[in-house]
Amino acid sequence: MQTERAGAVLQMVKSRSLPDQIADAIVEGIAADVLRPGQRLIELDLARQFAVSRVPLREALKTLEVQGLIRTKTGPGGGAFIESMTETRAMSLLSNYLFTRQLSISNIYALRKALEPLVAVSAIGNIDAKGFEQLHQLITVYDHEPADENERWTQRMAELDFHGVVASYSDNVLLAFICHFLQRLLKDLAVCKDIYQRPEPVERSVGIDYQYRLIDAMRRRDADAVLQIMTDHMQHAEDAMLGLEATLEERFLSDGPAS
Repeated sequence: MQTERAGAVLQMVKSRSLPDQIADAIVEGIAADVLRPGQRLIELDLARQFAVSRVPLREALKTLEVQGLIRTKTGPGGGAFIESMTETRAMSLLSNYLFTRQLSISNIYALRKALEPLVAVSAIGNIDAKGFEQLHQLITVYDHEPADENERWTQRMAELDFHGVVASYSDNVLLAFICHFLQRLLKDLAVCKDIYQRPEPVERSVGIDYQYRLIDAMRRRDADAVLQIMTDHMQHAEDAMLGLEATLEERFLSDGPAS
């Protein structure tokens, strides 16, 4: 990272504390691909580059470590290294925050109903034959009754992966990330895991019909149809999940100790 570039960034964020200014400059270097995953940050060089002592520099590095942008290693060959920030890692950090809150299925579907139709429309111009083939292959995973609990779990994950494939073809990286994150939450949320593991039969035919219609509309590049089909599909999916959640709660109450 060039000294001039770092200095310019520091000027732009003068109102922030010195450690925050340094952290911002390093983040800008990562975003610009000047600093790359695995690259070591040498404190002495950074102190000279930013014309600061090691105290604010180390505060900045600690901030970046908490954010998951760097990792520190002790001992010989140790130091601060640029971390690879994958989508999975970013989602894990967000999940850790949200799982300490009162997150519900309704919370998740409030966003899914708004965003999944939009992400499907945004994918129309990019999805190709390989993408359509992936969607068809995923449907074959859950188009029949499961033989056992392991297959049941696999089917529920594949149902969410269908939407993950659609989102992966979006031309809006932020929209795709948020939709992938919502799908991840449905995989990891405790109440959802309990629902997926219950032996109650799941009506798949309606959801699958929505998905085949969606594929056809995307092939035809009919944005209006894609928007409407996915809107209806998400409403049906929410209703199904909330119905299963209610069944789970009723079973829990009936199996609980007598008062």
